[in-house]
Amino acid sequence: MFIAIARPAVEPKGPDAVAVPGSPAIPFASPRALHARLLENAALRRMRGLERRRANRPEDADYWLHAAPVAVRKACALREDASFAPLP
Repeated sequence: MFIAIARPAVEPKGPDAVAVPGSPAIPFASPRALHARLLENAALRRMRGLERRRANRPEDADYWLHAAPVAVRKACALREDASFAPLP
């Protein structure tokens, strides 16, 4: 009996250590890059929460709006631990 192997509906793009076994390691991000990524993550979470609120989905909105400060706290902790040079 012949069985055709279908390709998955979703395929990862680029190297992703979790999705693709054997992919290259994720390069080390500098503390500033990680800090910026965390702040961007917080902003996206807040925007997603406001979007859900406008769509009349209060349970989703509450989740995303409460998740945003967590990313900000992580960014603040990273900034304290990494002792960044003062920004211009």
